[in-house]
Amino acid sequence: MPLTKIVCTLGPATESPEVIRAMIRAGMTVARLNFSHGNVASTRQMAELVRRVAREEKRFVALMGDLQGPKIRVGTLPEDGVWLEEGHEVMLTSGPVGDPQHEIPFPHPDIVFDLRMGDHILLDDGTLELEVLSVAPPAARCRVQVGGKLSSHKGVNLPGVALRLTAMTEKDCADAATALDLELDYLALSFVRSARDIEELRTYLKTLAQTTDERRPGENPHRIPAIVAKIEKPEALQDLEAIVRAADAVMVARGDLGVETAPERVPLAQKEIIRLCNRRGKPVITATQMLQSMIDAPRPTRAEASDVANAILDGSDAVMLSGETSVGKYPVEAVQMMARIAESVEASASFPYNQLLDLPGDAETLPAPRLISRAISRATVKIAEECSARAILTSTESGRTARTVARHRPRCPLIAATPFEQTARRLQLVWGVIPVPVAPFDDTDSMIQTMVQAAVQLGYANVGDEVVLTAGIPFEVHGVTNMLKVHTVREEDLGQPGGAAEV
Repeated sequence: MPLTKIVCTLGPATESPEVIRAMIRAGMTVARLNFSHGNVASTRQMAELVRRVAREEKRFVALMGDLQGPKIRVGTLPEDGVWLEEGHEVMLTSGPVGDPQHEIPFPHPDIVFDLRMGDHILLDDGTLELEVLSVAPPAARCRVQVGGKLSSHKGVNLPGVALRLTAMTEKDCADAATALDLELDYLALSFVRSARDIEELRTYLKTLAQTTDERRPGENPHRIPAIVAKIEKPEALQDLEAIVRAADAVMVARGDLGVETAPERVPLAQKEIIRLCNRRGKPVITATQMLQSMIDAPRPTRAEASDVANAILDGSDAVMLSGETSVGKYPVEAVQMMARIAESVEASASFPYNQLLDLPGDAETLPAPRLISRAISRATVKIAEECSARAILTSTESGRTARTVARHRPRCPLIAATPFEQTARRLQLVWGVIPVPVAPFDDTDSMIQTMVQAAVQLGYANVGDEVVLTAGIPFEVHGVTNMLKVHTVREEDLGQPGGAAEV
């Protein structure tokens, strides 16, 4: 299996257990549920299907919900759509529509007030373009700059227009409640503009969880999903540092980002986002049109293969498939191809193993315990490389220790032993981490023995091999990594009960 994780969007093409099983075996580690499509019943059915098949396969697969966000769309047009002729004038109106050939329904009256003369309006993912000539609410008079056919409910992008939109719509709030009820591992927030948007969602989830737990005592109190910030607005690039700090993970959502900003800016923005996430130890996903041609073809283009490879070389923890797996003809083959590309890159001399080891610390921004954790993690990877360790073994409850080590891209296997299934699933988004379920530890000796036994059982170490262990001591103190040990695997390590538990 590749060290780079693979996120797959589910949809009509993945509704059977056989396809889900084949995708898991091919390398899918995170299943994405797109709340823009389907309903609560279908989302629940798909989530339960993935979890059931993953249990049967004895694999951990994380579930990620993706909120639609304040997506702006045109209204309902004639069944055959309308043709916008270049150079002609049309009205974009939130009021009644008289002539659908010259008036485009736009059910967003507040946004009309935000438009100004000279603004550019992109329709249908940027394939059509209007220029605002004048605004007289509830309508804006526009000239067609780039013409073509426009169909009902196509997306609208307003690059450079400061919109008065909330981070979450009513639908997003309802879908977030569904994500909480299904105990999804991740929840992606669309069209993030600032770190405040992340905090708004986190506060909403915490409040909702407290209310729900009061009604259902005994439920898991730690079931709030980790938040993925989708970077697809120019405003997000201006507040990137704060967004990365506030989020639990980040997605480079190149679709809308490529419409809202100049296309030539996207590759540089991708590298900038990934570089910052690597430095901060936040998992980062590169998404959109990675193997787009495989929606209809059994093989990708050479350019697509290069795109995936470069995203991995840039430092992506995960690469994502969208339409390729949700509606494509070859969902399993797309996952297999993604995995082969990743494995090829990871086996090359170009892959940046042992990265970020010489970076100055974040002494000016991190509290002392976090600085110690960073130093221990950096030393762990350095020592593992210098003593040719067969594996790095981490003990983690929240996943932070494993994430901090993983950002350095160690060359040897990185095994994360955790007593919590949710932590194990969430680590399936983090580059290189192999999550292993274990029983809770009683003391340091039992921790070392259990982790060593797990590594041997999984085939990552044998008697006489060196392994590097890191953990936080005492166990009841969370968020601290302060122990590092080089351990030679001995026969007596294998004689006591312990090792990996059942998935």
